[in-house]
Amino acid sequence: MSNPTYILSIDQGTTGTTVLLVDAQGNIVAQGYREFTQYYPKPGWVAHDPGEIWAVTQQAIADVLGHSGIKKDIVAIGIANQRETTVVWERKTGNPIYPAIVWQCRRTADICTALKQRGVEEQVKTKTGLVLDAYFSGTKIAWILDRVEGAREQAERGELAFGTIDTWLLWKLTDGRVHKTDYTNASRTLLLNINTLSWDETLLEIFNVPKAILPEVCPSASLFGEAKIPLLAGIPIAGIAGDQQSAMFGQLCMKPGMAKNTYGTGCFLMLNTGPQPVYSETGLLTTLACSLDETAVYALEGSVFVAGAAVQWLRDGIQIIDTAAETEHVASLISDSGGVFVVPAFTGLGAPYWDAEARGAILGLTRGTTREHIIRATLEAIAFQSVDVVTAMLAHADVTLERLRVDGGAAQNNFLMQFQADILGIDVERPKQIETTGLGAAYLAGIATGVWASVEKLEAYRKIDRVFSSQITANQRDEKLAGWKNAVQRVMG
Repeated sequence: MSNPTYILSIDQGTTGTTVLLVDAQGNIVAQGYREFTQYYPKPGWVAHDPGEIWAVTQQAIADVLGHSGIKKDIVAIGIANQRETTVVWERKTGNPIYPAIVWQCRRTADICTALKQRGVEEQVKTKTGLVLDAYFSGTKIAWILDRVEGAREQAERGELAFGTIDTWLLWKLTDGRVHKTDYTNASRTLLLNINTLSWDETLLEIFNVPKAILPEVCPSASLFGEAKIPLLAGIPIAGIAGDQQSAMFGQLCMKPGMAKNTYGTGCFLMLNTGPQPVYSETGLLTTLACSLDETAVYALEGSVFVAGAAVQWLRDGIQIIDTAAETEHVASLISDSGGVFVVPAFTGLGAPYWDAEARGAILGLTRGTTREHIIRATLEAIAFQSVDVVTAMLAHADVTLERLRVDGGAAQNNFLMQFQADILGIDVERPKQIETTGLGAAYLAGIATGVWASVEKLEAYRKIDRVFSSQITANQRDEKLAGWKNAVQRVMG
């Protein structure tokens, strides 16, 4: 009888690291989680300590190996990571020259404004599929090189290395032997040409980034290198992807027209558009999805800034709930939201409106409005915002969406998922396993090392928890959407 086979998956997120042990049937058999510190040195600035990220990742790995007692049967390692977060370190010592600048950080907004004034925005969008924004890595790298004494000269001499968090973890796991990234993470830097799948000389010039510091770019399922740390020595690192693309792969959205929505603090919706990039005029991003070889797979991505964060606001801000979980029951106590709409534009509106000046509002209040109406309307707002993104996607991509696959913490809310199906008019499918980000990285590593021969093999292991189908008429749907659109117009600048 052959030995059981396991894959270790590292899901390195914005606030903590989750480590999963996944068996050859795609089951999660052990799990560990460790948080790390968030630093806010100035308003709008967010930083992490790369050393601490590496330390908690090792702790979470040790937790999983300790609890499970499994080590010798691990055949591969996968990494999923918070995207765009930027680390620059010395190749010789492996020490970062500055704290990691997190994807949420706005410190380079002025650089982006100056570049827009130079008129390079359209060129950048055509090559990268992205908008010129402080969110992405390119301006963060230049910021570090220009503010750390001697860094730019060191970079030109090839003494420094840049990486998003996947590259940083890969470097540490291989004891400084491997400096690589995958297509999905590279496509979030503003430096990769998504049409040629290579670093672009014109973009490097625009963002003032020396090529010598950049990692080698590989397909997401690749033999990146072998772990050298004692805990995992000799095990190949064989799958890497940015968190949203990893979740998409974990949901097996591998054909054009397949889409997933991750319901977390915000919502991240990705639609597979196949072998050709599709560009949007409504602020959606064109990005690379996971590739199993050197053939590009493209996706459209739309972000809803405030989803689960609106429920946190009900709990911590206006304190009308004790736990996020109780919203499902409360919302089900009434038949509708009584004409109340909550527009949670706490930090402006994202796709497809892109109004940074918009602010949140509760509209339609009457003397009969109750706490239940406000709670229900807040959950409905998460679904309404996701419909706006889906509508914008389908306007650009020549595909039909037949089903939306969902994951993330808020996907466990049955009321929200039912309302999402109602308001979209298509089925919403929730898998049994909603840790799809870590699962995606495990799947990539397993395919690269032959644990699974194909994506089709994985389909057999995918278990569906529940499918939500629309229970309202087209007229009822149109009426609700018209009310929402009216509410959004009222809060826009």
